[in-house]
Amino acid sequence: MLKDKKIAIIGGGKMGSIIAHGLIDQKIISAKNIIVTDVDAARLDFLRSSLKLRVSSNNEKTVKSVNIIILAVKPQSMAATLQEIKPAVNKAKVVISIAAGITTNFIEKSLAKGVRVVRVMPNTPALVGEGTAAVTAGRYAKAGDVKLTRTIFDAVGVSHEVEEKLMDAITALSGSGPAYFFLIIEALIEAGFKTGLSRNLAKKLAVQTMLGAARLCLESDKEPAHLREMVTSPGGTTAAGLKIMEEKEIRKIIASAVKAATQRSKELASGK
Repeated sequence: MLKDKKIAIIGGGKMGSIIAHGLIDQKIISAKNIIVTDVDAARLDFLRSSLKLRVSSNNEKTVKSVNIIILAVKPQSMAATLQEIKPAVNKAKVVISIAAGITTNFIEKSLAKGVRVVRVMPNTPALVGEGTAAVTAGRYAKAGDVKLTRTIFDAVGVSHEVEEKLMDAITALSGSGPAYFFLIIEALIEAGFKTGLSRNLAKKLAVQTMLGAARLCLESDKEPAHLREMVTSPGGTTAAGLKIMEEKEIRKIIASAVKAATQRSKELASGK
């Protein structure tokens, strides 16, 4: 599907470079057919040397020569970027945006009428091929455009097609979610250190424990609540720890975090 396509990644930051690396590593598309643009010359030099990519600082010129455009710029930079590339974008190209909070309608209105837009919310575990991405089609996008987009993001994880009305919540849950888990790992390491473990050992134990729990949850046909009960013996150590978590209302804390992130995603859409 992508063998003869040319892709421009507008924004060579973390996620843009992760996508490029995944496409090349999985042999979805060759490096010679990927062009990355960025305002940072040093970043472009790094991408050119490390991934052997073609690079450019000229967005409009780059977009003219490709079939697929991946917008990997910050939400606050999206309006200016769209104005810059507008003269070079037509209905023959597919525009894929990974900017948090930016709707397909906003992008469609900023470009020529009928431009095919697909919106994606990926996350950073794509760096190790374990990403999750939500994909939603704009008004003019075709089924093939969605399939093409999912092929790109399946190269660095797993994709799911969703309704756009869910994207703010998805951004808050899976887009921001890795940071929540990293915070929990940080807390476990610190707790382990304070109870006598070395930081190095505490980190190894915490990280592998989270990885194992996630894998078990993914591969088991049991609900998370049931898996938690399997670990929890009445009156045991796990029960003692969970009692503190429930008393501190950890569920409310997590729910509040996701709610706040969802609201921020909505604010980004309105330009705040």
